[in-house]
Amino acid sequence: LLQEKDPVNLPWSEKGIDVVIESTGHFLTRELASKHLQAGAKKVLLSAPAKDKDIPQIVYGVNNDAYDKANDLIISAASCTTNSLAPVAYVLEKEFGIVHALMSTVHGYTADQRIVDAPHGKFTRGRTAAANIVPTTTGAATATTKVIPSLDRKMDGMAFRVPVPTGSVTDFTAVLKVDVEPADIEQKMREYANGKLKDILDVANDPIVSSDIVGETHASVFDPSWTKVIDHRLVKVVTFYDNEWGYTNQLVRVAKIF
Repeated sequence: LLQEKDPVNLPWSEKGIDVVIESTGHFLTRELASKHLQAGAKKVLLSAPAKDKDIPQIVYGVNNDAYDKANDLIISAASCTTNSLAPVAYVLEKEFGIVHALMSTVHGYTADQRIVDAPHGKFTRGRTAAANIVPTTTGAATATTKVIPSLDRKMDGMAFRVPVPTGSVTDFTAVLKVDVEPADIEQKMREYANGKLKDILDVANDPIVSSDIVGETHASVFDPSWTKVIDHRLVKVVTFYDNEWGYTNQLVRVAKIF
């Protein structure tokens, strides 16, 4: 157990550390994360979206090869919401094509919020976390376009922080390029869940609620009960995720290939 305010003072070289998982949330730029490299670590994996656009963001299973293995010594595993959204967006884009889309995450409250009303840089996050539905921003839509470049400038979104400690839902609405029915979407989600996205994407066989997802190792659990289609091309899909444990599993998967 170590405690240092400045990562450059950590004994990574002495201890032969190869990959540092930077999960403090404070060292998210290349300049700051590089302090781990200066301390002797060979690579740094960020457990949050990087603040520098040139740092690759990897969602395991979706874009594993989207970085230079020889030269990219700092990468990001994006966010928990991006890891829930990217797999379903990937399936829809690959199989049907996305014209444009909007997403909302109904997200368990986090340590960034306030227990009682108090000042916060983002005003709504300063309201009591355990007693309010809190509309706020999310970077997941933009991050997903970095993971799936063909969606660049086609997506946006927001978040609602709700009074549950963990267990979240992503609501994704998209206009597709071809006609579909709900059964078509479910079929493709199941194909990918049993194939390319095995262990990352799952499909619920019965309707679920957020507490059912706690402890789930998949990054995204698609619930076909709530798939809606209007005029064959406007679609809504819902996917659940454990914003803590599901993401942690994705983080470990990225670390293993980094």
